[in-house]
Amino acid sequence: MDELLPYALLCLTSIFTLANPLGTMPVFLTMTQGMSEKERRFIVKRATITAFLILIVFVFAGQFIFMFFGISTNGFRIAGGVIIFKIGYDMLQARYTHVKLKDDEIRTYANDISITPLGIPMLCGPGAIANAIVLMSDAHDITMKGVLIGSIAFIYILTYFILRASTRLLAYLGETGNNVMMRLMGLLLMVIAVECFVGGLKPILIDVIREGNIVN
Repeated sequence: MDELLPYALLCLTSIFTLANPLGTMPVFLTMTQGMSEKERRFIVKRATITAFLILIVFVFAGQFIFMFFGISTNGFRIAGGVIIFKIGYDMLQARYTHVKLKDDEIRTYANDISITPLGIPMLCGPGAIANAIVLMSDAHDITMKGVLIGSIAFIYILTYFILRASTRLLAYLGETGNNVMMRLMGLLLMVIAVECFVGGLKPILIDVIREGNIVN
């Protein structure tokens, strides 16, 4: 019990921080501007389920998948940084403003953005995946594994309700407020993307330099 409580707190705080539903709110509001409440609920539901399932898969099979495909966590972090940077740049240019879709196109668009970028890599990015794999390796018995799975489920249920509530903000922001928020969040996302990219690239460069020194 002395080990279980700190582990549970670590799971909850780290997963919530890396899932970052509060930081995803402005992106979600911007990308779903002009959609109905029902359509937004569909996107939120699909995005959170996608993020949850992906994280669960990596919890149980993360090390095997990375080893099988020869993928490193750092490489995954670099790819995620590139994707997030592109999203931030589009937001900075107001390219997500006033999305106009035909009725038969709305569901396809909703499916697309609910999986990427909302589900992956925003709600379940490289950091969240790497963190989940590490937490799983620290779970020494079935009880701790259960705590980890329960923490992931709880955080994404909480994320669902946070994003659902965020739709009410759109009425108060107005067009100008939404455009300002979109550009500010786009800039912030670009900064986060650079940090993510550098965080993945730095260990790779250090390894290359060390190998070069050994050879010399």
